[in-house]
Amino acid sequence: MPLNLKGRSYLTLKDFSPEEIRYLLDLSHDLKRKKRAGIPGDLLRGRNIVLLFEKTSTRTRCAFETACWDEGGNATFLSNSQMGKKESLEDTARVLGRFYDGIEFRGFDHRTVEDLARFAGVPVWNGLTDRFHPTQALADIMTLEENTKKPLSACKLVYMGDARNNVANSLMVIAAKLGMQYTAISPASLKPEAALFDEMQKLAETTGAKLQWSDQVKDVQGADAVYTDVWVSMGEEALFEERIKLLTPYRVTEDVMRLTGNPGCIFLHCLPSFHDLETTTGQEIHQKYGLTEMEVEDRVFRSPNSKVFDEAENRLHTIKAVMVATIGRQ
Repeated sequence: MPLNLKGRSYLTLKDFSPEEIRYLLDLSHDLKRKKRAGIPGDLLRGRNIVLLFEKTSTRTRCAFETACWDEGGNATFLSNSQMGKKESLEDTARVLGRFYDGIEFRGFDHRTVEDLARFAGVPVWNGLTDRFHPTQALADIMTLEENTKKPLSACKLVYMGDARNNVANSLMVIAAKLGMQYTAISPASLKPEAALFDEMQKLAETTGAKLQWSDQVKDVQGADAVYTDVWVSMGEEALFEERIKLLTPYRVTEDVMRLTGNPGCIFLHCLPSFHDLETTTGQEIHQKYGLTEMEVEDRVFRSPNSKVFDEAENRLHTIKAVMVATIGRQ
């Protein structure tokens, strides 16, 4: 029987079965082929979406807007709503649910996106919260699939850095759901949250996934993809000095990529990345701490094995799949 995700919110990958995630990935690949072939879409014709942003964005906003327009829909970007100021979250959600067919939220507290979904009466999509980043994880796995001939169940995904941030959480969840091998490499103080790790370990017993945490860089061996993220997330800027000391040993370098023992191992990053001095933040960090790069060497970031821009493009196709599956006409 075909899967039906109509009317579903997309808050965390924990809410979706392995079969449903596989369906979203297959739909993402199909929609990408269609766009590459120049075939105009109409699966969101007559649909209106609104984007609520507390945090700044490049890929998330552009992906949602372009994906909606590609399929004939209309998008409103709303960064100055009254939500939480002159109007309660509940009232805002109920109003927007009357205007729109779907609501995207990108912000801080995960409870906000959960409450929006509780009151809106239409699908709500998590564009990022402090706890999860599920649209990013879908794009990450799509990119891995495009760059390996192995089934996902035979792939090893290694995450290095702050292994309890929103990206790492979502990667661990999707790896557990899809029966993959997932290794988080970090200092002990930044290891995966115990409750979530234990929950995913129990799930892994049914899917065949293998989950591991290690503080040893050598455990990158055998990786098909090495993934990292910025050392300090939005809202944590006061932690820069502490994180630099903790995470410098976990920078993704050419030596780390060689340690995988896999010449085809790809490098992934959700972006933005501090791999050079071409940003004001990068310059400030350099002046204060003397660093010319942080979580990844520039040579790795710019190497042929780096698929970060394919990964960024795939945010468009996976977000489009999520919207088509939950509010689309097909």
